[in-house]
Amino acid sequence: MATSLICRETQSRVSSTLNRDAKQFGKKYMFDSNEETCWNSDQGENQWVALEFPHNVKMSELKVQFQGGFSGGKCRLEGCLRGGEFTEISHFYPEDNNSLQISFVLLFEVPAVNRLKIVFENSSDFFGRIIVYSLDVLGERAS
Repeated sequence: MATSLICRETQSRVSSTLNRDAKQFGKKYMFDSNEETCWNSDQGENQWVALEFPHNVKMSELKVQFQGGFSGGKCRLEGCLRGGEFTEISHFYPEDNNSLQISFVLLFEVPAVNRLKIVFENSSDFFGRIIVYSLDVLGERAS
């Protein structure tokens, strides 16, 4: 059964934070289970979120909740093992709304990774900003 792969030891990085104001719009807010807080990127194309897990994982599902009007359009999922180069796993196309979207179930065998990168190639926002209220990766620990 797939469970959340994000834990205390999971490290996260983002491409940018609006006005460099991590106190108000930082990456930690994607994982705090508070529907009133969010990560807000600065403007520009190819915003991203990178996760490094403490062990190898096999991802099966991605859950993300955007703010409507600031959603990713075409998105790319990349992964690799520690020390390796990111390679493309899949593309996905979220809807531009406020709902928690769990439709990004991977219908094929994904290789074990311990680093994952979600690249928002474009945004529904004219300036390229992305706003994420919730992000979760489901799967299982790889043996």
